[in-house]
Amino acid sequence: MFRTVILQVRNQVARLNNVRHFAEEINEAATIEKCVNNVTLLGRVGADPQKRGSEHPVVLFSLATHTNYKYESGEFMQRTDWHKICVFKPNLREIAYKYLKKGQRIMINGRISYSEFKDAEGRNVLATSIIADDIIFFQ
Repeated sequence: MFRTVILQVRNQVARLNNVRHFAEEINEAATIEKCVNNVTLLGRVGADPQKRGSEHPVVLFSLATHTNYKYESGEFMQRTDWHKICVFKPNLREIAYKYLKKGQRIMINGRISYSEFKDAEGRNVLATSIIADDIIFFQ
């Protein structure tokens, strides 16, 4: 009988530990925030892609997008923005390097990335780039 009581107590303690562990997991999950970093660009390739690096290869190219606007005088203007695109995914990287050409119209889905480095003169430089997750080709 004493042995049965000890087993029952052990089972109760095990259940309490499981409940306590489950409650800790719920509290931990509740503190994690959901964030979104999505970029979609539709534009034209500015130059043929370049492949850099051997240990951690990347394909780089520029993408031009533009915005049209109208002055109060009625004159239309166009502003062009240039974006640095980086492709790290192995299959996407190879396709981009092989098939992208200057002037081609594409759509990029990815995320924005900021990095800081020192230039040749020792000044801090902030660089903004788009890390491509998907590339859609247009003809």
